[in-house]
Amino acid sequence: MLYLPKDIPCTSTLMAEGAAVSEYDKACLHAAADACAAFPHAAKKILFLNIMPQKAVTELDIARMMAASGRDVVLIPMKIAGQTYKTTPMEHMQRFYLDFETLEHLSFDGLIITGAPVEHLPFEQVRYWQQLCRIIDWAKAGSVRSTLYICWGAQAGLYYNYGVPKHTLPAKRFGIYRHNVPAHLPSQPLRGLLADLHPAFPMPHSRHTEVRAEDFPSHSLHILAESEESGVGLAATEDGREVYITGHLEYEPRTLDNEYRRDVAKSLPIHRPEHYYHADDPDAGICFSWEEAAKTFYRNWVAGL
Repeated sequence: MLYLPKDIPCTSTLMAEGAAVSEYDKACLHAAADACAAFPHAAKKILFLNIMPQKAVTELDIARMMAASGRDVVLIPMKIAGQTYKTTPMEHMQRFYLDFETLEHLSFDGLIITGAPVEHLPFEQVRYWQQLCRIIDWAKAGSVRSTLYICWGAQAGLYYNYGVPKHTLPAKRFGIYRHNVPAHLPSQPLRGLLADLHPAFPMPHSRHTEVRAEDFPSHSLHILAESEESGVGLAATEDGREVYITGHLEYEPRTLDNEYRRDVAKSLPIHRPEHYYHADDPDAGICFSWEEAAKTFYRNWVAGL
């Protein structure tokens, strides 16, 4: 069962798809220190820091992955206090999201930090950088069992935690890329995370910057998936408490197509997403090659919490 805030729009879509969804009143989460006891004991309580521009789209993407995990999951949308939003009504944020400060007295099984459209800025110039760093420190101090950093969120976490820089690409990395998984993994948490994804899996990417393997601290992080075309795809600490994924396994089939057609309509520089359309033809349809890899990865991550 997936537990979502009462009346959040993605619920109706998931139920139409056959997912088992229940609703909760978000007020129960900050009523008392034992608020999470309102949910089934075995349910995984996962915070969801959604800093993507199209909040409702990302809510559905992540909620769909949680629903497919086969576990009881309570997904708790969280926001950074004081922020305004260009593409999402404030009423939506106030209704379905909780500020970090109302949740920091609790402990959680997982934390998901999404990407954000701020690649062009140095990290320290992102307006909510200090607040994000505070959340990262809070999670690392023991309040969260495992944090999953996605795309720009992964770059931000790698930079803040280990000083790994991001590098600007000569052209946008845009498409679906095969990522190779090492035959031998150093710990049981990492073997569990990559279960059924060996020897390789496909993953969507849509980004203008990258992190490079040579910048990684070899004593602290393990690169778990790497592509000959798109570079580092997945990395984690040996205990699985920090997981960094540079692409977007959660994307639904049409996301890259929508992005491509939007930019073409605006006469922006964009190439067709690679390894995405059948016969590389936008009119021939989309090859949803990463569907099973996405479900497997998120199932593995939730199972390890």
